[in-house]
Parts: sequence; C-alpha cells; structure tokens
Amino acid sequence: MNVIAVANQKGGVGKTTTAINVGTALAATGSRVLLLDLDPQGNASTGLGIARADRHHSTYDILIGETSLETAAMPTCVPKLEIVPATVDLSGAEIELVEYEERTHRLSRALARSDHRWDVVLIDCPPSLGLLTLNAMVAANSLLVPLQCEFFALEGLSQLLSTVERIRERFNPGLSILGVALTMHDRRNRLTDQVSNDVRAVLGRVVFETVIPRNVRLSEAPSHGLPALIYDYRCPGSEAYIALARELIARLPKTDQPARAA
Repeated sequence: MNVIAVANQKGGVGKTTTAINVGTALAATGSRVLLLDLDPQGNASTGLGIARADRHHSTYDILIGETSLETAAMPTCVPKLEIVPATVDLSGAEIELVEYEERTHRLSRALARSDHRWDVVLIDCPPSLGLLTLNAMVAANSLLVPLQCEFFALEGLSQLLSTVERIRERFNPGLSILGVALTMHDRRNRLTDQVSNDVRAVLGRVVFETVIPRNVRLSEAPSHGLPALIYDYRCPGSEAYIALARELIARLPKTDQPARAA
C-alpha cells in the first residue's frame, strides 16, 4: 500500500486540486485509491461531491481512534476512488491531539490497523506544518509536493524540505520525496518560466516533467463536486493531470508492505 502525503505549507498552490485529480487518474488505471481529507477546510471532500450533511465519519474520528478507515471511507463519483472526508471537528484536532499518547503516530497506526484494501492512499494535508501534516508525513511512504510557479516558491519549499529531514531523523526514516509538481503555470507570464527553470536547476530530476497549467476548467470543477477529469477530461488541466499521474506511477515503489505503525 503506497501512502502519499500531498503537502505544501503554503496555501493556494493547487494541493487539493492535485490530490483529487491524481487520485481520479490513478483510479482510472484500475488502482484502488483512498483519499484522506486532512484539511479542516474540507475542500477535497466538497470537490468530490460529498455534502457536509453526509459526512457521518471523518478523518477526525480516525485520528482520535473512534472509527476505522474501512468504516469511514465513502464512495465518490469516481469508481475505485473512496474518501474519508473532513468535518469542522478537525479544526480543533491539533490542540486536542497534544494530549494524546503518541500524537504524531495517530494516522500511521490507523493505516497499519486497516485491511490494506487500497493500492494507494493519498493524504490531502492542510496548508501548514502543524500536527495534522506531521501525522501525514509520519504515516506516508512518500511526499508529493505541488509548487506554484511564483516568485517565493523556492523559499517555501526550503522550509518544507527542512521539516521532511527532521521527520526522517526522528520518526520516519523511509519518507521519500516522490516528486515536485509545478502548478498554475501561465505561459503568458515570463516569470513562471523563470521560476520553473530555477526550480529545476535546484532540484533536478525530483521535479516532474509535466507542468500543470492555469486553467479555468480546473477552477470550475470543484463547484460542481467533480474532478476536472470528469468535468472536462479534454481540457488542458485534465490532460496535464493524466500525464502527471503517468509519471507518478512510474516512480511508485512496488510494495505490498503494510503501512508504517508507531
């Protein structure tokens, strides 16, 4: 079971859009995919059409140990893609979890107890490096980093990579960087090309070849409760996410090992 945390402490970089559409593309290949919405805003849940009134179990319940992943997982409009949604309870979870034993390993323990029915677990992290994101990184095998093509991109990435290194040292030595995905690329803006070149010069092959463009259909799709790949699979944004998923699949380790326990 490949567990991938989709993370960037900076908001507005296309993190949730990436989680939804990569998950959809992976499911379309036949993989059984679980998306864990770990962002209190719950945008991944909304973007997959899960009404707030229907979120009877959530990632909050998983973290505090009240239910199992199998019980909490809900079907979506995408065959083979399930989601454990987020609810408003998650907004106070970081404070509440401080009192829990092994608070950094709550999610990894839940994954280890699961029946491993999924091939890939994607974790949509909040835009911060707090306890929720820490739980995701401790539980994950690898990290997918969406990076907006804007001026301060590398500065924020440096902080994230420092956090990853500390997590490797203290909690999860096997955590790897699956790749960095450049998002919101505007070919009309020369700055985005410069940022893209700078990121590739610094990070090299860890950066995916596929670049996700700015695309109005990507922005519209969540308001319809649909992944862009279903809303308009021919739009440039959808085509880019399909290409990104192909690259990601090529990088995924072939593993049947259980998720990491505490």
